[in-house]
Amino acid sequence: MTILDRFRVDGRTAIVTGASSGLGVAFAQALAEAGADVALGARRAERLGSTRELVEAAGRRAIAVPTDVSVPEDCDRLVQEAIEAFGKVDILVNNAGVGTARPALKETPEEFRAVIDVDLTGSFILAKAALPLLARAEHPALIFVSSLAGIRGRPGAAHLCAAKAGVIGLARSLAMDLYPHGIRVNAIAPGPVQDVERGEPSPLPPGAPADVGISRPADVANVALFLAS
Repeated sequence: MTILDRFRVDGRTAIVTGASSGLGVAFAQALAEAGADVALGARRAERLGSTRELVEAAGRRAIAVPTDVSVPEDCDRLVQEAIEAFGKVDILVNNAGVGTARPALKETPEEFRAVIDVDLTGSFILAKAALPLLARAEHPALIFVSSLAGIRGRPGAAHLCAAKAGVIGLARSLAMDLYPHGIRVNAIAPGPVQDVERGEPSPLPPGAPADVGISRPADVANVALFLAS
């Protein structure tokens, strides 16, 4: 038995956003291998098929739902389709995010707002849509994905740093609000993560602290699995 065998989620249902690439794929695969059915949401719907195949290869059920978390109707549809497919929602991994490096002085308010709308506001919208179902779950877990950039800051990423710092504040506040309902709320704040799609280690982003290493997606996914178990 490995240590991961202690963190089983057999028979539970999870929603994972941003599931078309990167950490979203790793979250979905880890949860499936630990026994969960997974509803997959992402704006790049054409790329959800490969993630669905990974979940099904682990012997679990999966559905793929095109989802822009900044649109309330999309979030409602994702939750509703999860209920129709699996009958419940026990775990929500709020992972969807956007944002590329751009100096703050060259960034327009519209570009800044677009990142806040997805990374921060979208996290709240989907959490709110799922809360009634999580409140009925036996062991509900609400997990937000922030970033080390939201704690330390990073040059060329004012939009991302602001959004991810907001996610941490959102998680802290919801943890207090939802405690009476038995819903555990956590946020994960990884540093740079290896780009497995490129098949090589990712370079550290400009301005990254010297003490920051590069994590594997599976390492971060195992943290989420621990928090969900």
